[in-house]
Amino acid sequence: MNLDRVQLIDISMPITEDMPVYGGKEWKRPSIAVDADFSTGKAYESSIKMNMHTGTHLDRTAHMIPGGNTVDTLDPREMITICRVLDLTNVTERITEEDLKCKDIHEGDFILCKTRNSYEPILEGEFVFLEQSGARYLAEHKIKGVGIDALGVERTQPGHETHLTLMKIGAHILEGLRLAEVEEGEYLLIALPLNIVGAEAAPVRAVLLRQ
Repeated sequence: MNLDRVQLIDISMPITEDMPVYGGKEWKRPSIAVDADFSTGKAYESSIKMNMHTGTHLDRTAHMIPGGNTVDTLDPREMITICRVLDLTNVTERITEEDLKCKDIHEGDFILCKTRNSYEPILEGEFVFLEQSGARYLAEHKIKGVGIDALGVERTQPGHETHLTLMKIGAHILEGLRLAEVEEGEYLLIALPLNIVGAEAAPVRAVLLRQ
């Protein structure tokens, strides 16, 4: 691949102490501290404390299913894959089966849902999410994975129907994407999570490549 001819789009959320977090919960905001600086030594070092589900991250089934798989069991090759970005910016509240039927979805697709979440300051409130019928439609088509530009793939679902529907078919779930600069179409997705042993989720630096 000639990298000079490749378009690279970073679709990750910057990590800051005042970044949007799920539900606006203050305990989910990252805390970044300086451990050493040049006034006390010859090196600068810092540390961070953050929830695994803050910012751009990958969920594993242990997030919702007791005894489910964790980040360290993931084959990283599964997160280097062709994906399809779907423009769903016309959706006002929830992505349903009806919204997806016209998108020509096939078995093995890795779908990224681009919504108004990428443009409007609604991530901590009434963000657009994948409703159960939409998740069921994707599961019936045996997709490989789904990503969304929300801090959660679901909202207001006490039974976590969307997560569980996707997890039961082994679909990967990427949350916290930023897709404002991305057109609908096919890309190479690279979304490698930190290899944190025993973790139910992990932060991801996600990028799209396109010639």
